[in-house]
Amino acid sequence: MKEIEEIKKEVEAILFAIPDPISAQRIANAIGERPSIIKKTIKIINEEYEKNDKPYRISEIAGGYIIHTLPEYGDIIAEILGKKFMRLSRPSLVTLAIIAYKQPVSKIEIDEIRGVDSSGTLKTLLEAEFIKIVGKGESIGHPFLYGTTKKFLQAFHLKSIEDLPRIENENSALFSPGRDNFQTEG
Repeated sequence: MKEIEEIKKEVEAILFAIPDPISAQRIANAIGERPSIIKKTIKIINEEYEKNDKPYRISEIAGGYIIHTLPEYGDIIAEILGKKFMRLSRPSLVTLAIIAYKQPVSKIEIDEIRGVDSSGTLKTLLEAEFIKIVGKGESIGHPFLYGTTKKFLQAFHLKSIEDLPRIENENSALFSPGRDNFQTEG
């Protein structure tokens, strides 16, 4: 069996080289260790990163592990890369939440919940690759059905869709008809 320091180096090398989430099983296969050893090693690495105040961490998202910078460094990284972070509007976030919790869901259902036309927000979310068309409905006209993508999971640091916070009451404000017409004080 390898020494923990060697395993840590190999795990970090893989995570720095691979831009997409990679499973503990794949890492284990590559370095000849068990997935449980990989998970323990990642925990140790993260503890060291935190102790040494490093600007990055390893997170389990979208079914695998990925190394990423902490959010507070996002603006300077975007500046270097010449990219702007997409800031989703409130209607886009509401639409995305509806899709995430009710997927697969049609535009008609989304419009009924929001109380407004969702064409623009759906286009934005499709372009951002946070949602995709996952099929066609059985109702008249066979409308497109929307679901979230792996990029959505990555952006919101979720291992899987099951990691969304539970909504105990589907009659909550999020799913009430006319959601976008809801006014808050302020």
